[in-house]
Amino acid sequence: MGAVQSEAQARDLKRLTPEQVDAYHRNGYCFPVSAISEADAAECRGKLEAYETEHETIMHTAFRNKPHLVFTWVNEIIRDPRIVDVVEDILGPNILVWGSNFFIKDERDPAFISWHQDSTYWGLSHPDVMSAWIALSDVTVENGAMRVLPGSHLIDQLPHVDTFADHNLLTRGQEVQVDVDESKAVDMPLKPGDMSLHHVRIVHGSNPNPTDTRRIGLAIRYVPTYVSQISGARDYATLVRGEDTHHNFELEPSPKIDTGSKELAIHAKIAEESFKMLYAGTDRVAPT
Repeated sequence: MGAVQSEAQARDLKRLTPEQVDAYHRNGYCFPVSAISEADAAECRGKLEAYETEHETIMHTAFRNKPHLVFTWVNEIIRDPRIVDVVEDILGPNILVWGSNFFIKDERDPAFISWHQDSTYWGLSHPDVMSAWIALSDVTVENGAMRVLPGSHLIDQLPHVDTFADHNLLTRGQEVQVDVDESKAVDMPLKPGDMSLHHVRIVHGSNPNPTDTRRIGLAIRYVPTYVSQISGARDYATLVRGEDTHHNFELEPSPKIDTGSKELAIHAKIAEESFKMLYAGTDRVAPT
């Protein structure tokens, strides 16, 4: 039993049941969990798509990564007590957001995510890292919901190969170098406002979206404050609950206005450092 799991059993739970906490540690995932209301999800989707109408699809911009640094409404989501209470039930009371990412598949979109583990290139010191994947639209099996291999987080780190494949939404198109028995995969469909939780080491992926419905998700990467960056890269995070007595990351400021000049400059600086780490050992550079 890991330290995070034993500590979770020793404290009062805020949102999850003991059965949900046990299932997360046993299987490496938990879903569906209520995150925000369906009305809140629709409002967030409206703000996202209003930006896209005036600019371009968010997945074609640098803001698909760490959007909480440039959009006030995303910064509010990562701090929302309805979400952070759930995270605390798993990770404890002192919590950082290490990253956030939009994962969007448009209508009839060939984009996919290969089978992989999140931990492969993140350089974090502990596997006590959890992603909360929040649906801002209907997420169905048909339009490319996330799929996971139950219990695969217990295998430890697996070897990966970089493919940089066309239409792969991952930074390096990374893929596990083991045969995946897809008959054992579990699909995780979600309603708008619901979320799934998954462990940093679980093997997961998703299929393309051949339907006429857009699939919109926001993944938030939560870590306890004792986690550190061990790759040697300069790294940043946002404190969303408790206190940070470890000071392993430079703390990120909250945006005051959406895509303001100061916010854009901060995002560019932090994104550059982040992509140096994620693309280490390749000839790729950060998207602009």
